[in-house]
Amino acid sequence: MIDVRDLCENPEIYRASQRARGAEPSVVDSIIAADSARKSAITSFEALRAEQNAFGKKVAQAKGEEKQALLAEVKELSAAVKTASAAADAASAEQDTLVRSMPNLISEGVPEGGEDDYVVVKTVGTPREFPDFKPKDHLEIGELIGAIDMERGAKVSGSRFYFLKGVGARLEMALLQMAMDQAIEAGFTPMITPTLVLPETMAGTGFDVEHDAEIYRLAEDDLYLVGTSEVALAGYHGNEIINVDAPVRYAGWSSCYRREAGSHGKDTRGIIRVHQFNKVEMFVYTTVEKAAEEHQRLLAWEEEMLAKVELPYRVIDTAAGDLGGSASRKFDCEAWVPTQENYRELTSTSNCTTYQARRLNIRERLVADDGGKGGTRAVATLNGTLATTRWIVAILEHHQNADGSVNVPVALRKYLGGMEVFPVL
Repeated sequence: MIDVRDLCENPEIYRASQRARGAEPSVVDSIIAADSARKSAITSFEALRAEQNAFGKKVAQAKGEEKQALLAEVKELSAAVKTASAAADAASAEQDTLVRSMPNLISEGVPEGGEDDYVVVKTVGTPREFPDFKPKDHLEIGELIGAIDMERGAKVSGSRFYFLKGVGARLEMALLQMAMDQAIEAGFTPMITPTLVLPETMAGTGFDVEHDAEIYRLAEDDLYLVGTSEVALAGYHGNEIINVDAPVRYAGWSSCYRREAGSHGKDTRGIIRVHQFNKVEMFVYTTVEKAAEEHQRLLAWEEEMLAKVELPYRVIDTAAGDLGGSASRKFDCEAWVPTQENYRELTSTSNCTTYQARRLNIRERLVADDGGKGGTRAVATLNGTLATTRWIVAILEHHQNADGSVNVPVALRKYLGGMEVFPVL
């Protein structure tokens, strides 16, 4: 959640952030009013509570009729204290609801607007041309080389499910292992994470568990299937004070689940938009001051992976209105997909500043002026995709041959037993 004190001191910055997102700026004023009401209610409660305590001492010393009169006043005061306590709790709850509904403050320089208002940061490589043959799409190639079976996926589980088999299964495992090896070399701790989480973990990461139609919920157990291991990794240090003098980096390997509720008619062919996929996700805890620098590192590691699989791509600075609620800034890496003649997202990396850590109560210990223990403050969290199932789409299409076989990127060959080509069966 956002920093309420900072919002009250700098409201126009937050109003501007809301306008850039295409969201309602009046929530800022609602939060300020709620904070004022909360403080007033708490002050009233504390004053009455102090008066109640003072009366308690008077009653203990009084006798006879005086004591009876004081006891009657204490009874009335006790009721007033109870009412004031309830009012303070209600004011705090109202403020908390408003604060939790507000998305993160965007970073300076984030483009305004919606999905189509991104800014291209750079373009790397040249989209492949096919002068000698018409390129096949990834599903046709996948069927020719025995890598993808959508028909049986639908038979077993319904639409947007699939089987990866043979070289398809091997390719995904190779991709994820190469990503994990790179992460370990960069100092990340590898993690196999839970894919079911509690409501407080899902909400703490910034997802709207009550209204987000993309999330799968197991109602009987009140658990949620994650759409990314970011959720479990964010909750890993919930309600803890951690040392972030050096960034704490985790690489989570997990299956991920998304309902794709709003994608009717979109990407219905193949494995671009599916309900279940696998992913290696980078997740970092660091200080507020180091977060922007760490964000650039995560982007560089994503680009390193894209270079290894020899794909042309571009990096975009996502517009404010297309950011998730937790993100202060997000960069996407989009690879060229030949048959779509378009760039499609393969990775994204987000700087969530202190938004998730405040919700999950994850803090660092500060050093006092005298060198001793100081207070605590929220840490910053960041995330970034290092490899996922969707990469198979771009790899098959970009590296295809006229007969439907596929050349294996050099860096992947050692993970595939030296295989240089996925042959047509």
